[in-house]
Amino acid sequence: MLGAAGGTGQAAVELGKLMGARVIAVASSDEKLEFCKSVGADHGINITTEDVRERIKALTQGRGADVIYDPVGGNLSESAFRAIGWGGRYLVIGFASGDIPRLPLNLPLLKGAAAVGVFWGEHLEREPEQHKDNMKRLVRWLADGSIRPRIDRSFPLEEAAAAFAAIARREIKGKAVLRLD
Repeated sequence: MLGAAGGTGQAAVELGKLMGARVIAVASSDEKLEFCKSVGADHGINITTEDVRERIKALTQGRGADVIYDPVGGNLSESAFRAIGWGGRYLVIGFASGDIPRLPLNLPLLKGAAAVGVFWGEHLEREPEQHKDNMKRLVRWLADGSIRPRIDRSFPLEEAAAAFAAIARREIKGKAVLRLD
């Protein structure tokens, strides 16, 4: 999971574990990887000191990942896709890095893999019953403690710009919350 220490990444780590996955978290510091392990990640890859592709391959005994979760985009996307296993799925969640990657289309061909767009807003419109079922399941898991959002910092609404700046500087682990004081 790329961006595993961020808000959606933290949720994806927890959900992956809840669904029985072995989770490999990818983040930009050892501190962030410790956070990821505290929410359930089995392994961590520090992008500043390790090669993502090589480390995923090593952790999967050369098979590659079954699923790659990517809310980041940018320059890590291609090396992450190269680490996907045969028949794997690459989930395109977003482009937090600001850069939309250009993926060589021979990679899905050679790996029998799929790049799948995960566009929540459009899913809500096109699949309302499935969305409703998903939300019921998430609320149930939240209520029974199976998942738990981790709040790094809260900001008064008047400091929304500071909250977004902290997220952009990648200082937040888990969630940032805006509160109405």
